[in-house]
Amino acid sequence: MIVLGIESSCDETAAAIVNDQRQILGECVLTQLEHKVYGGVVPEIAARCHLEHIDEILEETFKRANLKPQDIDAIAASSGPGLIGGVVVGVMAGKALALALNKPFIAINHLEGHALAARLTSDVKYPYLLLLVSGGHCQILIVKGVGEFERLGTTIDDAAGEAFDKVAKMLSLGYPGGPMIEKMAALGDENRFVLPRPLQNSHDCNLSFSGLKTAVRKIIESYAPDDNIEHAILRKQDTADICASFQKAATESLVYKLQKAIVIFKTKYPQGKDLVVSGGVAANTYLRNRLQQLADTEGLIFSAPPIRFCTDNGVMIAWAGMERALKGMYNGLDFKPRPRWPLDADAPKAAGAGGVKA
Repeated sequence: MIVLGIESSCDETAAAIVNDQRQILGECVLTQLEHKVYGGVVPEIAARCHLEHIDEILEETFKRANLKPQDIDAIAASSGPGLIGGVVVGVMAGKALALALNKPFIAINHLEGHALAARLTSDVKYPYLLLLVSGGHCQILIVKGVGEFERLGTTIDDAAGEAFDKVAKMLSLGYPGGPMIEKMAALGDENRFVLPRPLQNSHDCNLSFSGLKTAVRKIIESYAPDDNIEHAILRKQDTADICASFQKAATESLVYKLQKAIVIFKTKYPQGKDLVVSGGVAANTYLRNRLQQLADTEGLIFSAPPIRFCTDNGVMIAWAGMERALKGMYNGLDFKPRPRWPLDADAPKAAGAGGVKA
């Protein structure tokens, strides 16, 4: 079986083709650079860019796969959550192909794409414990199967990736902030500044990063003669030390709550052996190393997608589409894109084996 995946939920226009032998036959990604000047993604610009480039991305993907559109067996598209303008572009492109080729259409929850990505490149078996960390989402879940998720914890305010981006913006490091924070942190002293680990005294698996972000802001303001963050005078070493201290605090917050989640996971599913991290923040090697240590200590197998598949891409959507297609989980062409779509919400009903429903 061969599945095409389309991703357009934020600022990457991407497509990929995979087969049921876990082979990536072709892929293409366009990262929108137009947003850097604004320090964040502008939804209207993102949607327009998706619309302008989706056709050429699809054409190039088929070219790299050395396939024709009629060679594929199903079309999967990221259908939410995300910036609705961009989501609509990808969904409509997917539906148009499905209708023209008389192929099944599969609506993919963007988060499920991240959640299942490690199963393409590693021998991860259900059920497994997942830490999903990105710019817009931060959740701890048990993945029991395709479309079967049990949420153990989530952020009550900012996502981890959002906190990385905002701290980077405070320090004028540029956008996206995560890679810049990690780069500067490698030069810094992670123990110089004492920062909070929010919700450490709570008994649940929920997370919080707003207080941590505010604590960093106060440190930066202390370097300004008038407590105005824009007037802060920081040496390069000061910036590096702040980045390192922040990265350590954010990582330890995640690890601490994961330890609680592991106890629950082992109790409910003693046969489960895998700890997986996915999402854009999963590209952070400092976090990966700490999670590897945690998995080793807890007797679990740690897995993560290759770094290039942590950020938004078509491969993860194509693979999630493959997992659904192999179970006959197709959708009708009347599926409505969703700006919000909780991963642990009930999945929409499939249209049946045919999938195409006008």
